Amino acid sequence: MLARRSVWICVLLPLLLLSGCGKTDPKTALEAAVQTLQDNLEAKKASAVLDQLHPGFQAGGEGMDREWAKRTMALMFMRYANIRIIAVTRHSRIDSGSSQVGHTEAQVLVTGAQGLIPERAEPYAIQLEWRLDGSDWKLMRLQWE
Repeated sequence: MLARRSVWICVLLPLLLLSGCGKTDPKTALEAAVQTLQDNLEAKKASAVLDQLHPGFQAGGEGMDREWAKRTMALMFMRYANIRIIAVTRHSRIDSGSSQVGHTEAQVLVTGAQGLIPERAEPYAIQLEWRLDGSDWKLMRLQWE
């Protein structure tokens, strides 16, 4: 009887603990989306990055849309064997006017290299605007300086 009770506790306890973790708060989900974007860029997973872009994605200036992002990634991924994005600072927040909009501001250093030593290192101040699409955050706008 005691052994049977121990089995049930071992089975039910993890399920009870996980049930409280089922719903992620929007800011945590937004921060996870930002990290996933960084990871996908560093892993040179263009299709995964494109999946994270909102259908109305716009960057920098006129004509910088999803197609521009696809071409730019193809060029950079061919040019550099290794790409690293080092976030010096990064802050995400949910828009106070709409829980469907998120913002991320970061200071990043982007490096590109054929080997271990970076051939190119450029600092950027970036602003990302995200839109909640179902349960996924999609990147709507990208600005940089």
